[in-house]
Amino acid sequence: MSEPNAVGRARLVQGPGMLLVWLYGVMSVGAVSRSVYQIATEYDRAPLAYTLSAVAAVVYAFITYTLFRGGETARKAALVCCAAELVGVLTVGTWTMADPSAFPDATVWSDYGLGYLLIPVLLPVTGIVWLRRSRRTAQA
Repeated sequence: MSEPNAVGRARLVQGPGMLLVWLYGVMSVGAVSRSVYQIATEYDRAPLAYTLSAVAAVVYAFITYTLFRGGETARKAALVCCAAELVGVLTVGTWTMADPSAFPDATVWSDYGLGYLLIPVLLPVTGIVWLRRSRRTAQA
């Protein structure tokens, strides 16, 4: 029974999948570090921004875990989370551009992730493409 999961895991973390796991891991560490520090030291200044950064950190950590874990269930969970992440990035990115006063400090997803070299908007798109492609490859 563990053999199919090992095959699924190998398919998700090979090639571009390994790069995705690495990038999501880096983003997890960055978002967790930033949000923990900001919530602990200056939460009153921008509670919405810091809470959204913490949400991004949880999403990144979960996607990292599911990509690394592999298997069909993990692939589906990662796909749903990547789609939710993309919605979050687009929503928060648009909100921060339309009403900058709502965010006295930046979040990970502010301005579509501009502070993180636009990786927050590119990563879920790449993840969705990879996860859909890996499913087709596994079915073949």
